[in-house]
Amino acid sequence: MANAEQLKALVKSHIERDDQHFYSVAMQVAAREAKVGHGKLAEELRDMIDAAKARVSPGGPEGKLVPLARPRGELANLLTVSYPKNRLSDMVLDAEMAEQLGRIMKEQRHHLRIREHGLSPRRKLLLVGPPGTGKTMTASVLAGELGIPLFSVRLDALITKFMGETAAKLRQIFDAINDVRGVYFFDEFDAIGSQRGLANDVGEIRRVLNSFLQMIESDQSHSLIVAATNHVEILDYALFRRFDDVIEYRLPSAPQATKLIQSRLGKFAPKPFPLKAITAKAEGLSYAEIRRAVDESIKEAVMHDEERVKADVLTRAFDERRKLNLRMNNKKVAPSNAGSTTS
Repeated sequence: MANAEQLKALVKSHIERDDQHFYSVAMQVAAREAKVGHGKLAEELRDMIDAAKARVSPGGPEGKLVPLARPRGELANLLTVSYPKNRLSDMVLDAEMAEQLGRIMKEQRHHLRIREHGLSPRRKLLLVGPPGTGKTMTASVLAGELGIPLFSVRLDALITKFMGETAAKLRQIFDAINDVRGVYFFDEFDAIGSQRGLANDVGEIRRVLNSFLQMIESDQSHSLIVAATNHVEILDYALFRRFDDVIEYRLPSAPQATKLIQSRLGKFAPKPFPLKAITAKAEGLSYAEIRRAVDESIKEAVMHDEERVKADVLTRAFDERRKLNLRMNNKKVAPSNAGSTTS
């Protein structure tokens, strides 16, 4: 059952009416029970927590659990909130990445105990790698596993709409990070984290980066700050030491692609199933592209009242994805040859 610190945290959060902290500690208790082999009890605790969230919020998981869950005023333009139910088991990971994410979640579930000893759990994460390899999914999984909200930062509103005031808006986001525990996700982070001094450097963005460096350095909150980029090569070098972990994402290996195809197809898997040949068609595609190809073939089966996907339909879906991928890559290369840069 819950240890002494968790019991105290549960009582304290109840007295202070801090629902989000209460749910977070309750999820830690569930995780502890699962770890010691009490799987049924852990599942029951998770179901109770999900049901409690739904009761508190008539609108369902997207509703209000804490005041910031429905950001008001200017924050409403800067943050969007969701309550993911994704789990680590939903992802196809290699051993190294699974270990990294597992270590982060373990430290977060014991963050109170870690802080009692003057230490800080890993909570500032930089995710780098090609598009469609699981960076956004990781932010959702962290929120889902820890039972805390996912706040996505709208960089378009932060940078474009409030040009000249961006640092002040960034301060509002970091105030929110301090006030309400959650996963705060900065996608396409290179928009504000690119190297100072580049040829296309904009003075305002340089000031925003300086502000971000100062704010993340001084941040001592209980929230997770997750930044993701497809262009790690242009990030400012000063950023890397501000993050506790840098996690590198890659295109799936053949075994990972095979596992994803099989799990995504489920009962729709074709018979006979030329898995090796189909997996070869997925080479060079991202996780997201593989999922889309499989989903397209399933939709085709559903629309024709078929219980299984046809192998040739699945093969054709992968061929279409590969052609689209090739066209998009060619478009990215062409401007570069002409002497201009791409985003």
